[in-house]
Amino acid sequence: MAESDGYPKEYYNQDSRRENSSSTSTTSVHVTALDGLVNVNSLFTIAVFVGLSLTTPGQRSLEDRTACDAGVDVARKLLVFEVVSFSFFLFSSLVAQGLKLAINLLNSKDVDEAFRAHINLKVLRLGMMGSAIGSVMGCIFLVLSMVNVIEIRLGMLSCGSKSAVHAVTALVVLVCSALLVYISTAIYAFLH
Repeated sequence: MAESDGYPKEYYNQDSRRENSSSTSTTSVHVTALDGLVNVNSLFTIAVFVGLSLTTPGQRSLEDRTACDAGVDVARKLLVFEVVSFSFFLFSSLVAQGLKLAINLLNSKDVDEAFRAHINLKVLRLGMMGSAIGSVMGCIFLVLSMVNVIEIRLGMLSCGSKSAVHAVTALVVLVCSALLVYISTAIYAFLH
């Protein structure tokens, strides 16, 4: 009588399989997103060190006028922006790696099911948002440091160096456009 009143036993098994596969695919998507974030942060970290290695204080710009050469204060700002940028990228990567560790190791009962973890979604979303904010802030400080690199190499913006103005304009427009897409996508994903 119990089987005739309710759903058959197979119906319940299908629901639990659907729930497990949904949990598995959702967690797998989170791990993939965190992997991508760590990889991008690694590339940006390399850019930080390349920027540091290409500049030396007292270096002459490619502009013919001595007045267009950057001073020690620009090199100092470059160093500060590079360190702050590196710090944000490192923060973002460590948060993402911590979330991946929680998903893959701590919450998984079976080693073969590394992508099926039960994790508090609020903590996961908050961690992912914190990691995304760290990446955005790292990008902003990386752009500021790249402006300083451009001023050291091509001449000060205040001097009116055409090549420096064009390079900075392209850098700011392209990176700000990409950051707007990234931020709006992250907010959309966070709210839905």
